[in-house]
Amino acid sequence: MKISPAVEMIELPYVAFGVPSALNPTLIRDGKDVILIDTGMSGKVEQLRDALGEIGVTFDMLTAIILTHQDLDHVGGAADILRECSPHISVYAHALEQPYIEGVLPLIKTNPQAMAKMIQSLPEQMRQDLMQSMVYTPVNRVDQLLADKDRLPFCGGITVIHTPGHTAGHLSLYLDKSKLLIAADALTSKDGVLNGPVPQTTLDMESAIQSLRKLLDYEIEKVICYHGGLCTDNILEQLNKLVRQL
Repeated sequence: MKISPAVEMIELPYVAFGVPSALNPTLIRDGKDVILIDTGMSGKVEQLRDALGEIGVTFDMLTAIILTHQDLDHVGGAADILRECSPHISVYAHALEQPYIEGVLPLIKTNPQAMAKMIQSLPEQMRQDLMQSMVYTPVNRVDQLLADKDRLPFCGGITVIHTPGHTAGHLSLYLDKSKLLIAADALTSKDGVLNGPVPQTTLDMESAIQSLRKLLDYEIEKVICYHGGLCTDNILEQLNKLVRQL
């Protein structure tokens, strides 16, 4: 889905425990750079390749990957992309996420042994697909470490917002020119309505709520949530209401 001339929201359909859903990485590009923000699940790189191909983008056109945090559905495809195109792609992430992304430490929320016990009742193919998606191949290097309020020059300027809570080094990105927030998992949405991060998968809910307060400092008109997609209606009003409720 084209959000602006520089921004495309990618949709990667998947089924979670029998329920259809989608992941929403974001592609941003200008005359010089093509940047992918998050990379989908492990074992699903062909799905991502096909989705990018539909908008005329190939992996070898990418100049950077920004990983908002360590969760498997965000970093799972990165190693496959780098295996094909490593020399000319820079990888960006927060310093607190780096050791997990690079495989120095195991991903905090991913324990295939524990999950295996939970999914025995699933149909065989679904079980195999899920287990495959939980096998993480580490990224061999994070090139650029990002911190709160860093400025990236892409597409008229991007402000990095450190939004800890979901994970300690979780990042959101604000595109100044289009007043668009790429929220990753700091927010979720359903039918255009913003919701807070999912408590069951958020490591520190108090910090996550404080992170939402930080977002009120920005003139946000549109939000891409990794789970739920695009929201455009009364965003600051929705954010204020959400912060009050939480």
